[in-house]
Amino acid sequence: MQRTQIYLTNEERSSLNTITKQTGKSQSQLIREAVDYFISQFRPINRKASLQQAKGLWAKRQDLPDFKKIRKELDRKLSSREK
Repeated sequence: MQRTQIYLTNEERSSLNTITKQTGKSQSQLIREAVDYFISQFRPINRKASLQQAKGLWAKRQDLPDFKKIRKELDRKLSSREK
């Protein structure tokens, strides 16, 4: 790790102090986490890894409509239009 010095506004410093008390994390740790998050927003997206993480996300949900039924209905409507 390399040491880096930064300047914070009074409001930033006060808010950071509040968060350290709430989380029990050091200011340095919070700043590193914030920098890591910021950097992650600019990294290229690994589409395959994202899809693998999402696999099965909705598998056990009971509040979703029956997509197979909806698809059959749409296919039926589309095929009747084509005739």
